[in-house]
Amino acid sequence: MSDYPKIFRVRQKKERPQVDDVAGEVERHLASLDLAKKVKPGQSVAITAGSRGIANIHTIIKTVVDHLKRLGLEPFIVPAMGSHGGGTAEGQRRILEGYDITEELIGCPIRATMETVIVCDTPEGIPVHFDRYAYEADHVVVCGRIKPHTKFVGEIESGMMKMMLIGLGKHAGAKIYHRAILDLSFEKIVRSVAGQVMSRCNILAGLGIVENAYDETAEIAAVAPEDLIEREKELLVLAKRWLPRLPFKRVDVLIVDEMGKNISGSGMDTNVVGRKVDNTVPEDERVHVKRIIVRGLTEETHGNACGIGYADFVTSRALQQMDVEATVINCLTGGAPFAAKIPISYDSDRKLLDLALGSVGLTEPPDARISWIRNTLEVTEVECSVAYWDEAQGRDDLEVILEPRDLQFDADDNLISRG
Repeated sequence: MSDYPKIFRVRQKKERPQVDDVAGEVERHLASLDLAKKVKPGQSVAITAGSRGIANIHTIIKTVVDHLKRLGLEPFIVPAMGSHGGGTAEGQRRILEGYDITEELIGCPIRATMETVIVCDTPEGIPVHFDRYAYEADHVVVCGRIKPHTKFVGEIESGMMKMMLIGLGKHAGAKIYHRAILDLSFEKIVRSVAGQVMSRCNILAGLGIVENAYDETAEIAAVAPEDLIEREKELLVLAKRWLPRLPFKRVDVLIVDEMGKNISGSGMDTNVVGRKVDNTVPEDERVHVKRIIVRGLTEETHGNACGIGYADFVTSRALQQMDVEATVINCLTGGAPFAAKIPISYDSDRKLLDLALGSVGLTEPPDARISWIRNTLEVTEVECSVAYWDEAQGRDDLEVILEPRDLQFDADDNLISRG
């Protein structure tokens, strides 16, 4: 099959709130909490750092460290990422290093462990696990991004509250919480466990981060513990409004250059590709993607291919990059074994594209709706097949930046980079 549609490139025009001075904004918000009234010089403070690729995360964490040092405190970093990094302390430390969060660059110790303290049991009988170093600290600052969860829907999804149980619960906590979620509900477990954490684990403050559709810092909020739940709910509303989205809701074949844990907890953000497994999204808001081709993994994911099971086709190259053990640990811990399933694979992009185009129904290949993205964080510029040409011409939120042209393949029958 060689009769492919021509493709053109569009640039989306999205709402773009942006924090210009990230360090200054973090400092201003932390200063508003007047933490000096709640701490004593010489006390220790654990600061959480997660595994997601958060814009400006080095600057944000460094500013938090510097602020606490000026108060005479002794801050240190704890990886708060559940079972990521292969479920090992050293693996989690390596993930942080990939984001330039090192002791030398941040200016404070990093204390990585998979050991937890069982603080108590929730009213539902669930043991509350908490990172041992964080539990031993005088205070904890929870720093994380607020965004729609890739599986669950509610007033609270992925953010500071989740970090207090899944992230700081380490492998042991994440495993038991995800098991509980299968029988109860995500929001119930989050509220129950995080409620115990806030009352028993010396939470000093939260620092919430929201990003825009361009993978930029759009909002920063320092939050007192008593305000954390309500503020996170407000920030989630903004995060959903600014979420990156594909320019077209109906896609026959979506080509994704890379996936990984630094892109999304599910490797590809299911809110973007339309494969969220819940039934709570209104039909007119859903994205319908018939087939997904994944071409590779990000370097920052360190072989963790969690979410590869959401794809229909994957290159052999991507499978060679995959750390099977790290992927399985993460998927089973998260209660999603299907996310580790291996899709149909071949060596060449051309072969996968032929198979995908032949499995989308009655639409002939030249008429197929193809979208091609780098990853689900970067969808500002998208390659699209000419099936979208007329619609793109009539939309004010889209700008055509490259005219229709043929798909190009190299000598190995792999797509030539979008550039």
